[in-house]
Amino acid sequence: MAEINPYRQDLDKVVQQLNVPQEGNILITGATGLIGSCLVDLLMRHSFCHIYAMGRNSQRAEQRFADYWQQPRFHFIRHDICQSLECTENFHYIIHAASNASPNFFQQSPVEVMKSNLDGLCHLVEYGLRHQMKRMVYISSGEVYGEGDGSVFTEESSGHIDILSPRACYPSSKRAAETLCAAYIQEYGADIVIARPCHTYGPYFTESDNRVYAQFIRNVIRGEDIVMKSKGEQYRSWLYVVDCASAILTLLMKGLCGEAYNVADELSNITIRQLAEKTAAISGQQVVMDIKEDGNTTPITRAVFSNQKIAQLGWKPLFGIDEGLQHTIQTQKTYS
Repeated sequence: MAEINPYRQDLDKVVQQLNVPQEGNILITGATGLIGSCLVDLLMRHSFCHIYAMGRNSQRAEQRFADYWQQPRFHFIRHDICQSLECTENFHYIIHAASNASPNFFQQSPVEVMKSNLDGLCHLVEYGLRHQMKRMVYISSGEVYGEGDGSVFTEESSGHIDILSPRACYPSSKRAAETLCAAYIQEYGADIVIARPCHTYGPYFTESDNRVYAQFIRNVIRGEDIVMKSKGEQYRSWLYVVDCASAILTLLMKGLCGEAYNVADELSNITIRQLAEKTAAISGQQVVMDIKEDGNTTPITRAVFSNQKIAQLGWKPLFGIDEGLQHTIQTQKTYS
């Protein structure tokens, strides 16, 4: 008897509130990433379009998309978006999810992070404009808001970013990329909608993924307690990847050109400490505090998002933080 995969069941549940394209070609960049791969899964299960998944690692793609690899509607394009796209295929819809979002890249390759965010967008929009693109959804980031003052981020919010810090390579280039979207809309008539996801979690992450939720889940799958080196008081918005993907497809079909939309669940705002405790509890593990007393205190940061704007399009999250984490852990166990 096949093991139940709750993630796949969630893909079928979420489509009940979606209208997805049924004709044409859809290009998804960053297709082996967390959000990109979920978009591929949703569209391969619930659309008749040809799906073009773009990424740099064909071996990872073949493993992740084994269920579709031989299907005539599925196509993998091995390509680095920092380079011009040389194919001749018409992409009627483009969802641009490719970006180096790992903190490791921010430290090691800040130049490449900035160039990929800016050059990649230019290459894709200009290709799309030459090849019958009807619409693009650009997946930006909640990091464009910078350091907030503790109030809820709406789409009009704009906080401080230390532009002389190499760490600013990511939020600064995401901000600039959004302005590029606006420029292409005005000067060349492109149709682009912008998504700003909050912290997103879900299964099928790799061993090298160092995002905090992935570290916690790897711990509990190995039967280890979660050891925290700080109090974990940072307060964040979190969203299950299936909800995130459904929101992005909602923007593809209903979002207004030139507008940005937060993608978040207002009921899934928790601290890092609470995230650790919820993750540990699901697998019967403990959270162990190992904080060195050095006299320094880390300020409590609060970065939570309003989702009222996208809610007006008829979208709502279907999975709370407890259910989403449980489904993520259960599915990841079969993948690890």
